[in-house]
Amino acid sequence: MEPLRIRDTVLASRLVLGSGRYPDPDTMVRAWEASGTRCVTVALRRVDLRREREERNLLDRIDRDRYTILPNTAGCTTVEEALRTARLARELGLGDLVKLEVIGDEETLLPDVAATCEATRVLALEGFAVLAYVNDDPVYARKVEEAGAAAVMPLGAPIGSGLGILNPTNLRLILRRARVPVLVDAGVGTASDVAVAMELGSDGVLLNTGVALAKDPVAMARAMGLACEAGRLAFLAGRMPRREVASPSSPREGRLGA
Repeated sequence: MEPLRIRDTVLASRLVLGSGRYPDPDTMVRAWEASGTRCVTVALRRVDLRREREERNLLDRIDRDRYTILPNTAGCTTVEEALRTARLARELGLGDLVKLEVIGDEETLLPDVAATCEATRVLALEGFAVLAYVNDDPVYARKVEEAGAAAVMPLGAPIGSGLGILNPTNLRLILRRARVPVLVDAGVGTASDVAVAMELGSDGVLLNTGVALAKDPVAMARAMGLACEAGRLAFLAGRMPRREVASPSSPREGRLGA
């Protein structure tokens, strides 16, 4: 499968995995390995960065020779919080790649449209490659792209819901119009959801809960990785046309007894 390029970052896998809600750190690392991912997203607001601590924090568990770290602003509800978190990631040496989340509603965890656009604009001017978490609205997706997003990340369904791709029509519109990579983010519950997203033409998929809360996270991670590759290959191959009536796979001409 061809790599995914987002600005200057090249990822050998089109699947991005999260780092939250796993039963234990060892399972988390083994799930990353099983999935084939080469990019792991980390919510900095949930990482203990105190230098005096003795135990390892999440960043210490990531093999940086193998994985690109994608810091994210999860938990931020204002432009100021998101900007501060992104700048902290850069100061920690995590680079300019950042997943931007500015949440507008605590119950649904849907993004704040105006705040996301504003934060995208500021961070892009500061040289960040912003992967903007948006809802599945083609107009909203276009606005964050115009604000300078390096990639657009429309939700498949609400965060952590596992409902899959609820609005494939809107996703198709976003994909058709976008001039930057589009990665489905949030709502993926199982491997078939990943395959659907990739078959629609998504450039990648970011997921966390679907693996972390599976009965066997490592096996599910492997399934997600295979589905990502299969979906991408199916999209590139081009599916057969849909028909309302049967069409025999064997020719009628030359049949015995004809």
